[in-house]
Amino acid sequence: MIHYNLCPVCSSAEINSTLDCFDYFKTNELFPIWKCATCGISFTQDRPDEDKLEYYYESDNYISHGNSSGGIVNGIYQIVRNFALNKKRDVVKQELGKTGGSLLDIGGGTGHFAAKMKEAGWNVKSVEINEKARQFSISNFEIEALSPSEIPHLHDLEFDCITLWHVLEHLSDLNKYITDIQRLLKPDGVCIIAVPNINSYDARHYKKYWAAYDVPRHLWHFNPDALSLLFENKGFKLRNIKLLPLDVFYISILSERYKKNPAAFFTGILKGLFFAIRTLFNKKGGSSLIYVFTK
Repeated sequence: MIHYNLCPVCSSAEINSTLDCFDYFKTNELFPIWKCATCGISFTQDRPDEDKLEYYYESDNYISHGNSSGGIVNGIYQIVRNFALNKKRDVVKQELGKTGGSLLDIGGGTGHFAAKMKEAGWNVKSVEINEKARQFSISNFEIEALSPSEIPHLHDLEFDCITLWHVLEHLSDLNKYITDIQRLLKPDGVCIIAVPNINSYDARHYKKYWAAYDVPRHLWHFNPDALSLLFENKGFKLRNIKLLPLDVFYISILSERYKKNPAAFFTGILKGLFFAIRTLFNKKGGSSLIYVFTK
């Protein structure tokens, strides 16, 4: 178990408990969430040691590394993923202003996004810690899929774009990865990051039941100000914030399931629609946000 007496990002002593959450996905263990008053980062306190974290991912139902279409929620996930992949491809094109180049997808999972970009004409590499997911992307999409230990061997200023789609919240050493991104990204390149937003309308509504806390797999819990400050302190500039509009429906359905609502699917859809409408007037209330950083 890892307990922080100082903020693990900025080393401030101004940290306090804000919420107790359960691992509804696998173990039902309780994990407190603490927040740093100095840098604004929230983090999972008393989390498992590094060598024990993998256990919390071991499930056929962990669909971020899976490819199953079984069950209504997984089925919805597969449909939504196809829409989301096209949106992510378009975000890269819009933010870079070109239709090709070199791209590194950190936390590439089973390689579906990397495959989408390869199909669009990009020179793509992915980084993925899970060996089965790496092998899936290699055998099914012929993606050059690397383990995190291979990142130091990548060339300086190699990539036009580096993406992390719902990955940053899983990385133990934030500072190290951001330093790696700074080294690998071209001077005119962009880093595109998507993470859950703990200031979202659905997070405020569901509180401890909010599925995107996903403790202890999610080590970090971001809001727009905290994430912007984290990257700006490493020499990046925030250029844009965009919505991932469909995430709120999936998260709302899961959150209703965690509340043991027998009508979780329908309630989640209705509440997700309500939250989505509200973000039309304030995108920083979105369930998940895309951040675009430049050097």
